[in-house]
Amino acid sequence: MAAEELFIGLMSGTSLDGVDGVLADFSGGRIAVKSYATAQFPVALRAELLALNTPGDNELHRAALAGNGLARAYAGVVAQLLADSGTDAGAITALGAHGQTVRHRPLEFDEVGYTLQINNPSLLAELSGIDVVADFRSRDLAAGGQGAPLVPAFHRALFGRPDETVAVLNIGGISNLSLLPATNRPAGAPTVLGFDCGPGNALMDHWCQAHQGQPFDRGGQWAASGKVLPGLLAQLLADPYFARTPPKSTGRDLFNPDWLAAQLGTATMAHEDVQATLAELTAHACAADLKSYGKDSKLLIVCGGGALNDHLLARMRALLPGVTVAASTDHGLPPLQVEAAAFAWLARATVRREPGNLASVTGARGARVLGAIYPA
Repeated sequence: MAAEELFIGLMSGTSLDGVDGVLADFSGGRIAVKSYATAQFPVALRAELLALNTPGDNELHRAALAGNGLARAYAGVVAQLLADSGTDAGAITALGAHGQTVRHRPLEFDEVGYTLQINNPSLLAELSGIDVVADFRSRDLAAGGQGAPLVPAFHRALFGRPDETVAVLNIGGISNLSLLPATNRPAGAPTVLGFDCGPGNALMDHWCQAHQGQPFDRGGQWAASGKVLPGLLAQLLADPYFARTPPKSTGRDLFNPDWLAAQLGTATMAHEDVQATLAELTAHACAADLKSYGKDSKLLIVCGGGALNDHLLARMRALLPGVTVAASTDHGLPPLQVEAAAFAWLARATVRREPGNLASVTGARGARVLGAIYPA
């Protein structure tokens, strides 16, 4: 029996709902999650992280303190993972901590652009006693890539099948699609493709918080109570991002409350109808991308918080006849564990000095070793 090869992955995504963490064993060429932990952000930290997505006063100072707060939140999840699994920190090779993306502007301004994840990996290494791998995206940007999405390489390792194309849709704050050709494909066959489709939960969560006082629409029940507004849906889908061809990535820099307010204007609409239309926007954009770029896929595996939205998945099934739309639970990992496991996998690649990006996904000039290591 192979000795354990243990890594921790931490993820706090654009939904800003908190931290998900996994302790994963990669021994024997497999991916096995030994423990999973999650924690909500403290209210003040969540508010500050959200505020830092837009320009404001004294940003450098506030971002530095938010990074400290995030490192402490991460460290709490790490401690829970170790306690739940009965594992000593010394047994963990490294942990991958993505940080909290607050700006993502690849290839803009000077043909390189930037992507900014708030974090304090040095403090996290100090608090956890474990080597930390962070700053995963900037190396890909330096090579001319988007720096995102990074999960398709992991999706291929976890969900890829030898004789069929599989599509994987992660619905966090932003939705991203991975198209995984059969792993035994002949030379010259299509390679892995992946890109951000557009908004996932971010706009729905914002609207639900503003008009229901709840952080998200549980199961999509509120959206299901409304009716889709065809004119509004068409207007939302007219944003140029949806017509762009991959490689492409996006974030709250574009799909944010100000964008939504500008789209809504001063028209009077029932709040539940807007929510139904925002759900349809996510479903329609993702389904359209699968039809355009993954026509031969008959299986769509959905992960991320959006996989728990029954209404959203029902709309995806309606828009994709002939495609099996299924949550990731029955195909490797539960939806809320997939992205955290991806950053454990990426941390392992960094430690082993193996590439973590896919140039076919990000548009980079080639494979690159991602991330920086902060020793404990």
